[in-house]
Amino acid sequence: MTSLHRLRTMVVALLVPVLLTACASGRGGTVPYEVKNFGQPDAPVAAGPDVEYRIGSLDQLGVVVYRVPDLSGDLQVDAVGNVTMPLIGNLTAIGKTAAELAAEIKKKLGEKYMNDPEVQVTVKSASSARITVDGSVANPGVYALQGRMSLIQAIAMAKGTTDDANPHRVVIFRQINGQRQAAAFDLKSIRRGEMPDAEIFGNDIIVVDGSASKSTFKNIVSTVPLLALFRPF
Repeated sequence: MTSLHRLRTMVVALLVPVLLTACASGRGGTVPYEVKNFGQPDAPVAAGPDVEYRIGSLDQLGVVVYRVPDLSGDLQVDAVGNVTMPLIGNLTAIGKTAAELAAEIKKKLGEKYMNDPEVQVTVKSASSARITVDGSVANPGVYALQGRMSLIQAIAMAKGTTDDANPHRVVIFRQINGQRQAAAFDLKSIRRGEMPDAEIFGNDIIVVDGSASKSTFKNIVSTVPLLALFRPF
C-alpha cells in the first residue's frame, strides 16, 4: 500500500464518522446544506434540440437493418459500453451518438456481408435517465426518471422513509464540473416550505440518513474527492 493510499484511507476513516454524527433528531455532518448552485449534472439526461445524446453504459438501443429482420432488434449496452451484433460481433457504443453507431454498423456490414445496407439506431431507454434512492427508505433501488422530478417525489417513489430515518439529513450525490459533489437537504424543512424542493437529475444518488444508511454513506463518500465535500459550492 502506497503512502498516498494510506493517507487517503486514514482521512476517509476520519471523515466518515463525522458525516455520520447526526442523530435522528436533527441536521449534522460535513456535507453542506443550503447549497446555492447545486445545479444540473455534467451530462444531459436526454437529447435536446441543441444537444445530441451520447450513448452510455446499460442504455437500451433499437437497431433496424432494413429488409434484414434477423439483424434487427433491441440491444443493451453492457457495463463497459459495448454491444454485440450478429455477424459483426462486439462494437463500442459508449460515447457515440445513435447516428454514429448506425454509420459504424453500416460500414461493418457493407465490408463483408451486404451491398449498401440501410441502418437506423435509436436510444429506447437511457440509463442516464435513472436515479438511485438508498439508505433509510422503505424500498431502496434504481428508478426511472419520469420527466421532471423533485426530491420529495423521488423519496415517495421509494415508498417513503423508514421509522429509523433522519428526515433532516438527506444527501444527494451528483457529478458536476467533472467531480462528484454532495449537498444535504432537510425533508421536513422542504415540506414546511422553508427550503426549496431540490430538482433531481439522471444519475443522482439520493441517500436518506438513518441506521440503514451508514454503510451506504461510507461506500459513496469514499469515492467523493475530499475537496468536493469541503469546497464552497
